[in-house]
Formats: sequence, C-alpha cells, structure tokens
Amino acid sequence: MKTISKILLTGALAAAMLPAAAQPPHPMGPHDATAGATMPAAAPQFDSSHHGHCMMPGMGRDINFQSVKIAYSPKMDAFVAIDSAECSIHLVKMMADGRFDTVASHKTDSTYKVHDLKGIKRPVSVGFMGDYVVLLASAVKDTAYIALLDQKLNPVASHSFSSPMYAMHIEPGRMMVVGRNSYGYDIALIPMKEGIESFAESQPAVFHYRVAKQAEKIKNSDPIGIGLTAVAVSVVFLALVFIAIILSGSAKLIMGAEKRKENKEKKPKKGITPVAEGSSASTEEEVYAAIAAAIHLYNDELHDEEEGIITIQKVEREWTPWNAKYYNMNHYFNNKR
Repeated sequence: MKTISKILLTGALAAAMLPAAAQPPHPMGPHDATAGATMPAAAPQFDSSHHGHCMMPGMGRDINFQSVKIAYSPKMDAFVAIDSAECSIHLVKMMADGRFDTVASHKTDSTYKVHDLKGIKRPVSVGFMGDYVVLLASAVKDTAYIALLDQKLNPVASHSFSSPMYAMHIEPGRMMVVGRNSYGYDIALIPMKEGIESFAESQPAVFHYRVAKQAEKIKNSDPIGIGLTAVAVSVVFLALVFIAIILSGSAKLIMGAEKRKENKEKKPKKGITPVAEGSSASTEEEVYAAIAAAIHLYNDELHDEEEGIITIQKVEREWTPWNAKYYNMNHYFNNKR
C-alpha cells in the first residue's frame, strides 16, 4: 500500500505541472492585430477570462453581450420578435380589442431553393433605437449585417460584416456588435456622434481579437519544452508502473487458482481408500494383470469349445471354355503379331 500511495502522489504532482507550465500570455499581446479601421487612442481592454464580456472606455458599467430574441419599446408601444424558422422578424402591437397582432414583418433572407443552409442570414438579435428597429442578422458562415428599419420594417440603412455576429449593444454615441470566428472574437464599433442620421454615413471599426490556443500558450510559457517532456515521461512511467502492478496481481491470482485446483484433485473421493506412496508401483502392476486376465477369460467364454483339427480339401474342376483365361485377353495384341 505504501508503494501504491507513492505512485499516486507522483502522478498527482506530474498532473499539477501541466497547468503551471501553460500560463496564458497577456490577451492583448503584440501579435494581436486590427483590420478594417485604425485603432483609437483609447483602445478597448479585453478580459479573456470572460467570453463576450468587455469594459469600454468612457463607460461606467460592464456589458454582457447576449442575443435578444424579443424587445419592447414604450415609445412605440410595440414588440419586435424574431422568427428563426421563417428568417424574419415581426412587429407586434396591442389592438383595440385587447389582443396582439402583427402589424409589419421583415424577411432577412430567402430560403427558397437554397441548399446551402449555412449561408442563410437568420435574425439573431433585435432592439429599438428611437423610432427605428435595429436588426442583426447573421449566417453560420462568414457574413452578417446590421440594419435600421422604420416602423413598417422597411430598411433605411445597413452595414455588412465579413464574419458571423451574434449580439449587439446600443448606447448614446455608438453601437457595438460582437461575433465569433475560428480564431477568437470580432468586435465592431459603429460611431453615431450625430445621432441616428450618422448611422448610414459612419464606417464600422472592426477589431479582431485573437484567442491564443492551448498549444501556443504552452509554447510561450515553455519554449524549450522541458515541462511538457517531464509531464510526458511521467505519464508514460506511471502507465508502465500500473501495467506492471496489474500483471503481477493477475499472475498471483492465476497461480493461486491452479494451486487450489491441484489440492482439490489430490483429495480422496468418498468410499475410496487412499493407497500408500511406497506401494503405488506394485499396486499398478497388479491392477494391469487383473484387467488382462479378465479380458482373456471374457473372450474365451464368447466361443464354443472346438477341436483343434484343420481339414484341407482340394476341389477339382473340369475344363470348360467359360473359364478359359485366354478368351478374356485383348484380341488387339494377338492381331498385332
């Protein structure tokens, strides 16, 4: 048990070495790049420990980016809701009779005769900005767009993105749109200093935040690979030790089972007297002799007693052409002469 405890302790220490060796680098390292816009003077600081969570300069609260499926505007006294099955949104208001009814609809993309379903732009988030409805539609692939719609859900202005987006946030002076890609996050900032009218004229500033992969983190923290080598050797060594323990235990179990089987076979059966070890050879010879005598007597009793006289008689047969051998020969050989 002490040996097993030491082996388990060694394995725990080896497993603890891997998280220590893979400390992630700073999320905004020199390898991070921006595309599509110039980095502003006060760059956003990203927290890699919270996915989709960032603190923007000039803001006094955190923003958790989430997709909004339905929104309400007290000014318009209306709801805007997403219908993902039909790739559309609906503007719903309460009628005079107290029931809700759809007053306008907008289709984000057509699915008619479209086989590439990943390329269809489906609505992912909605909201209100003054008298306008804000719509964010995105495809599973690499396209998305954000649009301003009037009260009849007719497009007024829009911006396209070359990456999938999933959430947006509207605040005075700007709009933020976030998405995911195969390398990390895409964050688009749309300035609107002059209000809604500047939405169509402004150009989104798209920032690409690259999340370091686990292999890159290990490489940055352990460039030579000493820690990774130590962990790999420790894992292999522990595996061999466990295999050796299992094999040795299996061998003991098999030997014990065979020994119990032999002891069981050596035990005398009921009604049989054990024979002494010294007289085993002579006893076996006597048994063989008794068996041979019994077989001889049994064979003798099967036949009647007969005299031991043998009579041989010669039978003579007269000659006849029917038994002449030369008539049976092939005539081909006779004619060949």
